[in-house]
Amino acid sequence: MRELREKPVGTVRLTSDEHAIRTVLWPALRKVLPDYPDINLEITMDYALTDIVAERYDAGVRSGGLIAKDMIAVPIGPEMRGVTVASPRYLGGRKRPETPQDLTAHRCIKLHLPTYGGLPPWGYKKGAQELRVRVEGQLVFNSINPILEAALDGFGLAQLPDALVQPLLDRGDLVEVLADYSQRFPGYHLYYPSRRQPTAAFRVIVEALRYRGT
Repeated sequence: MRELREKPVGTVRLTSDEHAIRTVLWPALRKVLPDYPDINLEITMDYALTDIVAERYDAGVRSGGLIAKDMIAVPIGPEMRGVTVASPRYLGGRKRPETPQDLTAHRCIKLHLPTYGGLPPWGYKKGAQELRVRVEGQLVFNSINPILEAALDGFGLAQLPDALVQPLLDRGDLVEVLADYSQRFPGYHLYYPSRRQPTAAFRVIVEALRYRGT
């Protein structure tokens, strides 16, 4: 009976943003799921700070700086950096921003986040100075992939995670601006209530995702 109770079986429900699903969750989980055919995984893509208890999720995935203190938080990815980028087409003939305040003279492609009242300001840091800038532009999306596509097509500046844009920077498809002001923030964490009694299936998912450094 004990062996039956400990067998990894059942459904694990997670909520996460799109970038974490593509760069952290799926690359790790696709390696272990074939070994556990009795584990069913349900992942909902959501940029809001979902109440995982009220919505009956087993866990959520968010940046470490956004997790409530009464939650257990397991690191599942490295530290990230917010990068401001644009295509050479957009920057051609325009003066590049030298400080975050210069963004007010540029078209910026914005991300809509329901938890933050709609359109959060872009964040920057240089030394001890932290800045928040309200940007304007023609386009607003609620997902970062179309923001990336619009930036590549020359519709303006975008602020995106470094892991997403680094290959495009290396190829010259995008150009970074305001690098001296780019802000680092905690990597992705899997979080769940401290009072939760983990199932065997849930423990498999946690250990598959746990970040152990490089």
